[in-house]
Amino acid sequence: MASHEKGELVSEIKGDTSSKGSSSSQAHGIGDHALDQAFWYVHESRNVDEATPNELRALRCKIDWWIVPIMFCCYTMQFIDKVSLNYAAVMGLNKELKLKPNEFSNAATWFFIAYLIAEVPNGIILQRVPVAKWLGTNVILWGIATACTAAAHNYASLLAARIFLGIFEAAIAPCLILISSQWYTKSEAASRFSIWYAGLGLGQIIGGIVSYAFQQVKHPAFSGWKIMFLMLGLVTVIIGLVTLFFLPDTPMKARFLSETEKVVLLKHVAINQTGIRNKHYKWSQALEVLRDIQLYLMVLLTTLISISSGVITTYSATLIKNFGYKPPTAALLNMPSGIVSIASTLIVGYGVRHTSNRWVWVAACCIPGILGGALMSFDTGNKAGQLAGIYLVNTITATLVVIYQWTGANVAGQTKRVISVALVSGSFSVGNIIGPQTFQAKDAPDYIPAKITVLATQAAAALIALVLFLYYVMANRSKVAPSEVTESVGVGGYGEERLWEDRTDKQNPTFRYVY
Repeated sequence: MASHEKGELVSEIKGDTSSKGSSSSQAHGIGDHALDQAFWYVHESRNVDEATPNELRALRCKIDWWIVPIMFCCYTMQFIDKVSLNYAAVMGLNKELKLKPNEFSNAATWFFIAYLIAEVPNGIILQRVPVAKWLGTNVILWGIATACTAAAHNYASLLAARIFLGIFEAAIAPCLILISSQWYTKSEAASRFSIWYAGLGLGQIIGGIVSYAFQQVKHPAFSGWKIMFLMLGLVTVIIGLVTLFFLPDTPMKARFLSETEKVVLLKHVAINQTGIRNKHYKWSQALEVLRDIQLYLMVLLTTLISISSGVITTYSATLIKNFGYKPPTAALLNMPSGIVSIASTLIVGYGVRHTSNRWVWVAACCIPGILGGALMSFDTGNKAGQLAGIYLVNTITATLVVIYQWTGANVAGQTKRVISVALVSGSFSVGNIIGPQTFQAKDAPDYIPAKITVLATQAAAALIALVLFLYYVMANRSKVAPSEVTESVGVGGYGEERLWEDRTDKQNPTFRYVY
């Protein structure tokens, strides 16, 4: 390949466009669109030496400090903005907007209906546009939607604000799954997923403090909950701008890395065999999603988990208030839920990083969730037991980060990956649609049917995790162990081209499922 052609090749890759195929790839029958953009980037830098373990450790640390905090802040604010309605309810929103019975539940549900519908275009757009830019844009837009909730004056206007919030927040999980999977190997990714997902727990803590603080605001013309929505929206917009301008779309576009560091990183993560970026939509991969048993199981598992999380995140403050506590106290008593979420998420992330056994960690988190559901359902006369039940159920939040990382690790092929992460994210919204609807006004104040739902769905989720484990064990038996593949691979041979070929996990005989 001539020198000017090589320069053109790298330039096209950096511009996020497809490059022309090399003679070696054509000789082996690998088409222009089959190879990931990362291959062409590495292909032009054959003279970069393999990194030592210490150099890789330093590179991971550099990446961690640049991208993980941004993702952490995005996830923290998406949770706070989403559940701010929960806090606003105990701050007098229902009374001020004159909401009728079940209208609050409907407002919570329509957020997730919009979230679910928006995953359809996300499943197409995310392969076509820069992922980090799409994330940053949506963070800004949902920040505006959060701020606009302060202008709600009746049920219809509240519903409109929640629908727009759901549309824009739908991008968060697919984007973070795809971004996280670009920078780390499958084992390394587990702990990084858990760090940004711990933003959910911090959001619970901050949400309680914010709710308590703004309940102290007494103004006849501008209620505390309205000021809360305005402030949260402003903070979210600022984080969105930071995301838009500082979070790289791919390792190849990371301005904080040198050219050598980019190549070293790409060689290191090639072992994943899941690629970095390929904009060519493949209908064969889209159709494979419909035939993949693992995705049906993953969707079912996510839905079951999310039914319980939907109940707790939307109604925990309301449940605590119904124990007889005043609204400010209820907001503060909801804060330990965040501590439980953070602890369980970080423990699970560490456990998966060092022991794998993702299915065991999912089942393990369901056990305290089952106990919490039992306390909430059957210990109704004991206020302390009810509180303990709410806190215990929050351990199930850690299972979702395992599911997200599982999806990112076990689905290959760019079209299939984008659709799959959108599908799993959409099933999260399905569970959250079902969850709040188990809270019916006629069941107040104990809401026993909703609490029993939490108990039953956690038990079922533990069972599905076991089934998923058995499926992966059997699927790996039909795979060929890639003995020539190591944690860091060089570039230049036919085997290395195969690592970057845009094949699905089913099409690739050397792809190994993790469980």
